[in-house]
Amino acid sequence: MPRPTVAILCPREFKFTDHEASVERPFLDDVADLRTVWLDFNAPLPDDVIGANALILWHGPLITAPIIAKMQHCRAIIRNGVGFDTVDIAAAAQAGIPVCNVPDYGTEEVADHALALTLALYRQLFPLDAEAKRLGWKINVAAKMRRLNTQTFGLIGLGRIGTAAALRAKAFGFRVVFFDPYVTAGTHKALGIERVASLDDLLRRADTISVHCPLSAETRGLIGAREIGLLRPGAFIVNTARGDIVQKAPVFAALRSGHLGGAGLDVVEAEPLRTAEEAATPNLIVTCHAAFCSPEGMIEMRSTSARIARAAVLGEPVWNRVN
Repeated sequence: MPRPTVAILCPREFKFTDHEASVERPFLDDVADLRTVWLDFNAPLPDDVIGANALILWHGPLITAPIIAKMQHCRAIIRNGVGFDTVDIAAAAQAGIPVCNVPDYGTEEVADHALALTLALYRQLFPLDAEAKRLGWKINVAAKMRRLNTQTFGLIGLGRIGTAAALRAKAFGFRVVFFDPYVTAGTHKALGIERVASLDDLLRRADTISVHCPLSAETRGLIGAREIGLLRPGAFIVNTARGDIVQKAPVFAALRSGHLGGAGLDVVEAEPLRTAEEAATPNLIVTCHAAFCSPEGMIEMRSTSARIARAAVLGEPVWNRVN
């Protein structure tokens, strides 16, 4: 019997995984042949990927229903990360292929990043940095700076990362409020935060909105012009989840008009930014979809994916299944 094959599919421009798969190999070397495949974004999947017994998938090509139909030997598709919107999970379920993710690897990093963006907006770090480097010392943005314990930090989504962000915000003195229709009753009592019944209620009450929900048909474009209009003048939006949850054009328009006081976006719709005009939007902080990054988080993520792949090729139960 030939040995099973596990393919690691990695975008050529990022090369998240070293060619030797040094993190994954100790978990898989005794049970499967391991191949690292570099692929240009949206390039066709090669035959050795389609024929693999398990696929570890980084950012990159869409795994659509027609592709899944060809994956006759696949026992699991593992998304290296939290999001799984690049995989047709319904088609995979119909084909009997589990789709798994790694939902907990970057919890600390993403929550830290969300609060870092929030604090940078509240304390006006970048305008102050620019002023100081112009050899100025007038503190032109003083009126925009606020005492945190007078502010309401609103979360959309209270999963692992949302909970971690809520606890961090609470430690900084914010009043913390969240909206998540899927969270168990009483969770707010355990965390010592407040729950609201609707997204509109949250938007009307919050001084800062931090997005922590997954991207799905339900949440795509969730924050648009109407929702931004419900926010208080001068409010902040922070997004470390998925770019397509927050519509880019109305956010940028509200920043230019002054209705929004600022935005901290690790992810943007149709990322990265496309034009110099977008990049010049006032009171905008953008980072490079990097909230998850740390050497420790990457090792944790790759190890978890490899262990799931090992279970799959051995015919054992897998975990973190999303379909």
